[in-house]
Formats: sequence, C-alpha cells, structure tokens
Amino acid sequence: MTMNQPSPQTDAEQIGRAVAGAIHAHWLLFLIEGIIAVILGILAIVLPPIATIAFTIIIGWLFLISGVVGLVTTFWARHAPGFWWSLISALIAVAAGVVLLAWPISGTLSLTLVLIAFFVVDGIATIMYAIDHRRQLSGRWGWMLVSGVVDLILAAVIFAGLPGTAFWALGLLVGINLLFGGVALIAIALAARHPATA
Repeated sequence: MTMNQPSPQTDAEQIGRAVAGAIHAHWLLFLIEGIIAVILGILAIVLPPIATIAFTIIIGWLFLISGVVGLVTTFWARHAPGFWWSLISALIAVAAGVVLLAWPISGTLSLTLVLIAFFVVDGIATIMYAIDHRRQLSGRWGWMLVSGVVDLILAAVIFAGLPGTAFWALGLLVGINLLFGGVALIAIALAARHPATA
C-alpha cells in the first residue's frame, strides 16, 4: 500500500502554496523594485536621446546584475515550475550585459540589434515562464504574460524603424520595458500582500 505517499497533485499544491507564500513574505521588496523600475522607465521615456547614451553602460550593468541574480535565484528555487525558462532568461541577460559593457562605443545600431535579440528571447522566455506558473500563481501569471508580450512588441517596433530608430529607440523602449515590468512587479506585490487562501 502507498497510503503515505503524496500524490503528484498534492506535491503541485504544496509547491504552489510555497511559491505564493514566498512572494507574500517578500511583497514589499517586489513593490519597491517595481516602483524604482517605473521611475527609471518614466525618466527614460521623457529623455530618449540622452537615455540612449546614458543607459548603454547602465543597461549593460543592469542586464549583467539581473542575470547573475536571476541565475542565483533560479538555482536556489530549481524545483519551482519554469526552471528552464527562467534559466534561459537569466543567461540571455548575462550575455546581453557582457556585450554592452565590452563594446559600449561600437555604435548604437549594434547595441540596438543586441536589444532586439534580448527582447525577443526574453519575451518568449517570460511568456513560457508565465504559462508554466499559471497553475501556481492564478491571478498573477497574467501580468508576467503581458510583460513578455510587450517585450516582443518592442522588438518588432525597433526592428521596423532601423536604422533611424537606433538614435532614440534604446532609451525610449528600455524605458517602456522598465515601466511595464515595474507595473507588473507592483501588481504582483499588491496581490501578494494578503496570504493566499488554502
């Protein structure tokens, strides 16, 4: 008899409660990160040409740091759903950061192409990650899905306007991405303020 063995459904429910509990425990950090991302996004949207130049190096560091943090948290929570999509997203962020920091003056066109590639891969990875999480984060996974779709739309807009868009697109579109990502984090944080009902 296997009466003491938990069923796969019970395991999934426990993982879902653990993920929701972890987000609930740190909802204030998610909220602060979201607010900072929204502020930076608005600044980049208001001053796109300056942001294009200024954010070249800053974006490189942001991608690199977020990718490293993403790798650490992905392996720390390696049993959570969406592990491989989270890992791919983190690796792409690290690669984009290294390229931007190693060749910051190589031209805005090449930097814009790197950004397009990042938005495409990160958008697909975020969408797949959201779909994997829809069972554990019901009501919250939709914001992650929207963020991934926005990444793909931004990539298409930049690519369609090349080469002219390279002079302002980097700052503007990264600003939009930060804005939507920040709003998604704020929404997840506010939804996670109250513990999920069992």
